[in-house]
Amino acid sequence: MLRLQLLVLFLLFAVVQARVFDRCEWARLLKSSGMDQYQKISLADWVCLTRWESNFDTESVNHNHNNSTDYGIFQINSKWWCKDGGVSKANGCRIQCSALLSDDPAVAINCAKTVARQQGSKAW
Repeated sequence: MLRLQLLVLFLLFAVVQARVFDRCEWARLLKSSGMDQYQKISLADWVCLTRWESNFDTESVNHNHNNSTDYGIFQINSKWWCKDGGVSKANGCRIQCSALLSDDPAVAINCAKTVARQQGSKAW
């Protein structure tokens, strides 16, 4: 029984682990996701943006002075792009903000594309 409890605890811990990407691994993933030149934003700019926003960490969270929160590897803001129960005024990506914290960044990449389509790189 104790082994089963330890296994469950280990699996839960593994599920909630953040993923911090290596720069090259992240660049390859962005490229394979169609981000190179997406809305005229270069792959290098996407890599640089996410490096300075989150240090390539999928669980990065930043609380802002206006009571909004930035979530995930792209630091997508809760006021306009996702719903978190806080100051959300819009849900442009139609997601819960917690979805941006997954170690699988597919949701975050799709939301970043939505942000880029609407505001370009000036959103960051």
